Parts: sequence; structure tokens; C-alpha cells
Amino acid sequence: MEKSYPKEWNLDKIFNGGGKSSQFLQHIERLEDLILELEGNGVKFFISSIKKSEISNVGHLLKEIANIRLNISEANSFITCLIAQNPKDQDASSLRGNVAQIDSRFEKVISEVKKVLSNIEEDVWRDILEIKGLENYKFILNEWREEADSNLSEEELSLISDLMVDGYHAWGHFYKDLVSSITVKVRVDGKEEGLSVGQAINLRSHHDEEVRKEAHYALESIWKEKEELFSKVLNHIVGYRIQVHNKRGMKNELEEPLQKNRMKEETLKTMWSVISTYKQPFSKYLERKAEMMGDSSMKSYNFWSPITKNDQEMDYVKAASFIIKHVSKFGNELESFVKEAFNEGWIEAEDRPNKSPVPFCASFPVTGESRVFMTYSGSFIDVLTLIHELGHAFHNYAMRSVEGLNKQYPLSIAETASTFSEMIIFDASMKNTKFKEEKLFILDEKLKRSVMNFMNIHSRFLFEQRFYEERKGGIVSPKRLNQLMEESINEAYEDSLDQPSIYSWVWTPHYYITQSPFYNFPYTFGYLFALGIYAKAKEKGKGFEEDYLRLLRDSGSMNVEDLVMKHLGEDITSKEFWEKGIELCLKDVEEFIELTED
Repeated sequence: MEKSYPKEWNLDKIFNGGGKSSQFLQHIERLEDLILELEGNGVKFFISSIKKSEISNVGHLLKEIANIRLNISEANSFITCLIAQNPKDQDASSLRGNVAQIDSRFEKVISEVKKVLSNIEEDVWRDILEIKGLENYKFILNEWREEADSNLSEEELSLISDLMVDGYHAWGHFYKDLVSSITVKVRVDGKEEGLSVGQAINLRSHHDEEVRKEAHYALESIWKEKEELFSKVLNHIVGYRIQVHNKRGMKNELEEPLQKNRMKEETLKTMWSVISTYKQPFSKYLERKAEMMGDSSMKSYNFWSPITKNDQEMDYVKAASFIIKHVSKFGNELESFVKEAFNEGWIEAEDRPNKSPVPFCASFPVTGESRVFMTYSGSFIDVLTLIHELGHAFHNYAMRSVEGLNKQYPLSIAETASTFSEMIIFDASMKNTKFKEEKLFILDEKLKRSVMNFMNIHSRFLFEQRFYEERKGGIVSPKRLNQLMEESINEAYEDSLDQPSIYSWVWTPHYYITQSPFYNFPYTFGYLFALGIYAKAKEKGKGFEEDYLRLLRDSGSMNVEDLVMKHLGEDITSKEFWEKGIELCLKDVEEFIELTED
């Protein structure tokens, strides 16, 4: 008999009772007590211990801070899951406000600790870091010292933290709620259906071009209707960031995201420079695919369309079995982990309306589990989304044995394990295929991801840079946002995409993630980094899994340049590193062009 897997997740194992969970309320109360204790004497205790070189006390406080951070993360993840599964959950929305207040108070304390560290004399600081017992905290302490807002007073730091809750972060939550409330009417198979935004977006890979086109224009019509509202949200989010950057004396809008991603500006510039040099073959791929569909250029609503009529749909149970079978060839831990995720109800995959449109993976570091959220409709793209999010979950699993403060890895590395996991499934699918049509189908899906990372993500990066610059002069109108988006897409795609969605700034959720400005380039970094790791994994075989786990465990305790040098022996500020990854993608283009010559 075929094994069955639950398509709805189990959140009660984390906190029983959903938005009315008494267990979760007790968790919040404990957090409030811990924050109160930290606010009362934590920083004073820290200052006193530093001055007296009582390092055991410093270590104790750092463990307390780590404990609070992990428990806040646990709470935030639970609320995120509740609201994603039911955006109208008022209890969860109310709890979100409570946790946001706790988070704000916690960040105030961390800001004070950072300020203390920044005021320590350099020679004293070097001595402190060499003391036994603090070696595991060396990276994070140096990072905090460098990040300190030394030019802001305590009153200004407090004001910024307060404004984040009901101003800055509230706009991000409002965006999610707004998108989740939208119903999109699309005719599918002769019947008009009221779909969620996520379900409508999933139709971009529908086999019928008329359905793809109708879904595309139905969404564009909604975005046009609500453009004023969305532009206000985006203007307020970025306007707030600009004010805070100015207060903190940051030199440009990239300083904060580079800090958060633990990346040098030189690395980012080199990456985009190399990608820009090698875009032409990907334009050629888009042109060839358009020709095969009877068009002179690639229509944006056809980009995700299947390249062949080959039936590639796979139900959820078959997808789970396929994933488990092929990750087992990489390593025993990954296989065991994926089995647990499917068997224990870690995945919310049901295809139903009134869900959030955005797939994600939520980490529960205290419980030691993760939860994956998506809408699974049976396409090969859904299989890839599923393994992508499970890759994130495996990264969380790898971090379970890591010291509390070192569990938090940057977004630049966050997309590595997810992309790596996708490559396992791509490789398996290619090996399983016997027919040219199937091979073309899989190659097309691989190349879509190359185009997304080298062209689409680049367009997001260009748009965000240009929008920031104009926002410094005041509110930017929806009309101008559309123009900026169109210009950025045309430049990034080198005019190889026809009828692009000028409302990409509306429906791309990453622009509205308040915790992560410029959440675009980490995808491209993670994509190319993962390709390099996967190439090494194929060389070494199943024995590579332990090396891979060590790399993931180090991801929270060093910058990306050092991480890549330590585990791959590569300098990522050099063009050669990026060219190696792109060369693998260029081979896919060559094979695609060769297979479609006739």
C-alpha cells in the first residue's frame, strides 16, 4: 500500500490550542518576566562584570540573552504560522502585537549592551576576547561592538525601538494581511473560481496559455486598483528606514543589509559584475523558449509555463516519496530528517483558498523543530518549492547543537541549504528521465531559476536602489514606482522579457519584509554558493554530508567571506569564484539550445 502523509501541519505539538492557547500565553508571560529581569539589572550587571573582568558573569548573561532570543523566535514563528494558515485569525493578530512589544524591549537591551561594548578600549577588548570561556562568543561580540549605535543617545535608541512596533513593523504586517484578504476571480477549465493570491500565482505554470494570461491580467488589474494603498505602505516602510539610517550615520542604503548579511560590499559588487557579463546566453534561452511557443519574444505570463506537453504533475504522496528516495542518496541524516518532517505533520501543503500566498519555513529553536508552509497543487514547481523549504528546515536542524547566540545565520547563507536541496531533486529528475521531452522540461525548470537569480533578482536590486534614492526626496507616486520597476526589469533582463509586470513592486513580498531590507541579493548569493557546494558533494558522494553539516553549523559564527574560505577554500571577492558557478548554468543553456535546434 502507498504510504499516506498528512497535508496539514501539526501546530498543537508546539503550543496546544492555536490562537487561544493557554500554553502559549504562559510562554509569553515567562518571556515578559525574563525581559523584566534583564531590563532591571542585566545591563548594569554586564557593565560591572566587564569592568571587573568577571567573565563567568558575562558568559552567564550572554546565555540569558540567547535564551530570550530563542524563545522570542519560537513565539514569532508560532504566530506567523497561525496567521499564514488563517489570515483572519484575530486572536493570533492580537498576540502578534504582544510579542512585538516584548521583542522591542529586548532589542533595546541589546542596543545598550552593544553600546557598552563599543566604549571599551581596544587593548582591553583584545584581552577580554582571549579569556577562557568567551571563545565561542568572539565573533558575535565583535559584531555587536561594530554594530553599536554609538552616535545615538539612549533616548533616541528607545524612541526608534518604540516606533518599530506600531509604525515600521506594523506596515509589514498590514501588507501581509491586505494581500491575504484578496480574492482573484479566474476562469479555469471553463469555470470561474475565486482564488487566493497564492492560488492565482500558481496558475502561472498552468498548461493552458489562456489560463496563465487571464490569471496574470486578473492580478495586474487588482494591483492597479489598489496601487495607491500599496504605494503608501512601501513609501512608509522605506521612509522610516531612510530616517533611521540618517540618524545612525550610515553612508548608504546598502550598509545595513550588508551588515545583516555579514558580507563585504566588494563581494556584492563582484557578484553583480560577473553576472552582468554573462547574461546574454540566458537572453538567448528566453528567446528560444518564446520561439517554441510561437512568439517572437518571451511574454512574462509564459515564463513559468511548461516547455512541453509532457504530464509532469505529481500528487503530494508521490512527491514525498520521490523526495525521500533521492535525498537518501546524499546522506542518512537528511533522509531521516525529511522522513520525520513528512510523517510528523511539519508541513502545511493543502491547496485551499484563504491561505497566505507566500511559502516559508518557520524555525522553532526551543522545540527543535521547523514548520513548512506552502500551497501544493501538484506541479513540478510545487515539488521544488517543497524541497526548497525543507532545505531551510534542514539548516535549522543542523543548528540544534550550536551555542544559542551562534544559531542565527544571515540571509545570505539562509538560501544555501534550500537551493542545495533543490539541486538534489533536479539531478534525480534528470537521471530518471528517458525521453527528450522530459529532459527539456527539467532543463527548462533549472534555467528558470538561473534567470530568476541572475535577471529577476537583479531587477529587484536595481529597483530598490533607485526607489531609495528617489524616496529621499519625498513620497514616490505609484506611477513613478511603475516606471522604476519597468526600467529595472528591462535593464536586468536586457530587454528579453515582453510585457513584464510593472506591479512587481506590489506582489513581491520581499520589499515589505521590515526585518530584512534588500532581501534580494541573498538569493543570488545562496544560489551560486549552493551550486559550488553541490559540485563538491557530487565529487565526494555520500561522505560529504558531515562536511556539509559542519559548514551549516559554522554559518552563524563567521562572515560569508571567511565561511567560504574555510569550507571551500575560495575567495568570493574574486571573479573566478562567481564564474565557476555561472559556468554550470551556462552548460544548461547550451544543452537546452542543442536539444531544441530542430
